[in-house]
Amino acid sequence: MADILVVTSKIKKIIKEKGDMNTSAATIEVLSKAVERLCLKGIESAKADGRKTVMDRDIIIDHI
Repeated sequence: MADILVVTSKIKKIIKEKGDMNTSAATIEVLSKAVERLCLKGIESAKADGRKTVMDRDIIIDHI
């Protein structure tokens, strides 16, 4: 298992509060992988612009 990049308790809380559902461990892993991919894409974007700082405009979320 890779590093967990999301706060498990916060994810479980929002899913419980908004949907009255439980959260599987696999869900936390998938969300962490998605966050990692977003970070890597942000790094690529910042480098392409010649920056050493990842900015909000480097994080593109296209499936929400």
